[in-house]
Amino acid sequence: MTQRRFPEAELAAQPEEEDLFDYYYDKQGSAPGFINIKADATPTEIVLIDYNEANATRVPLATPEACIPFLDTESVSWVDVLGLGSKDVLLRLGDVFELHPLLLEDVVNVPQRPKIEDYEDHLVIILQMVLLKEEETGFWIEQVSFILGKHYLLTVQEEPQRDCFGPVRDRIRKNKGIIRKQKADYLAYTLLDAIIDGFFPVLENYGERIEELEDEVVTNPTRQTIQKIYQIRRELLALRRSIWPQREAINILIRDGSDLISPDVRIYLRDCYDHTVQVIDMVETYRELASGLMDVYLSSVGNKMNEIMKFLTIVSSIFIPLTFIAGIYGMNFNTEKSPWNMPELEWYWGYPACLAAMLVTAGGLVYFFWRRGWFENFSTIKKN
Repeated sequence: MTQRRFPEAELAAQPEEEDLFDYYYDKQGSAPGFINIKADATPTEIVLIDYNEANATRVPLATPEACIPFLDTESVSWVDVLGLGSKDVLLRLGDVFELHPLLLEDVVNVPQRPKIEDYEDHLVIILQMVLLKEEETGFWIEQVSFILGKHYLLTVQEEPQRDCFGPVRDRIRKNKGIIRKQKADYLAYTLLDAIIDGFFPVLENYGERIEELEDEVVTNPTRQTIQKIYQIRRELLALRRSIWPQREAINILIRDGSDLISPDVRIYLRDCYDHTVQVIDMVETYRELASGLMDVYLSSVGNKMNEIMKFLTIVSSIFIPLTFIAGIYGMNFNTEKSPWNMPELEWYWGYPACLAAMLVTAGGLVYFFWRRGWFENFSTIKKN
């Protein structure tokens, strides 16, 4: 395969990398095809897996040029690029695989919207891979780029430490199934299917979290509950943004096709499309449940507030007549001036009679409210 260097004028016109560390997209005025290497990007590693029906070899490559002898053979060569931190290595990969500068820009400057681009001698597939975090809630979203040739598949990943391709590597190594009998297009389908299937464990985790939140919202809604609901809604929105364009991309592979994808593999892609639709349905269902949790939360908080106001109203209703009685006998009219000026102030048992009247009034009101059933939900308020 012939090598092609990028035009030196374009490279010279590009701004310095240090100025763009904080940008996901091109800085205004930057040259087309500019590669933006992030400050925290992992150094690039290259691993080659070359296989046919009889043999399979895994070789770490020191340089991109080391894979050239494998690219024009009849065996399938999977060039797995891990990490986007080495600009020189990535540019040399572009030379080896004759990648257009704009294509290399889409591969390196992440994130990009999932899409399909058909070039003359290779097919480009850009997808989003979702991985569940093991030690905490949430997930990672990483971009994975496929460059499919006749006898090779180049994959470019953001991080070398994690991906969902382990089972595929084991199938190649142990010669399980038909993968080593197929060509590079079947390998691309297998990896794409692994990416789509990686959404299911993440969604199962969200299903469990939503079930826990349902119980919490009904029994004991707090400020932390509303924060959890908002967090889940934001994360589900991120999942939706990742999976929706991928359905469109897979549909393009099935509908429009490419000379690099055989009709047999296109049939397998239909199953992958069905899985994508299933993931989308699950995401939409969980988003609706999360929105419903917000309504239930507001209803629960409103009911709780109503019960509290009901309790305070009952307490106020009991003390209003007591305050009325105490207020009347607290005016201290002089009974010597007129017989109408509170004669009860001269009674021998006036004070105990006043207290007794208050107790009878309060007890009567409590009994009346109890008979009306107004004390039924106060145990729930006490627990909360």
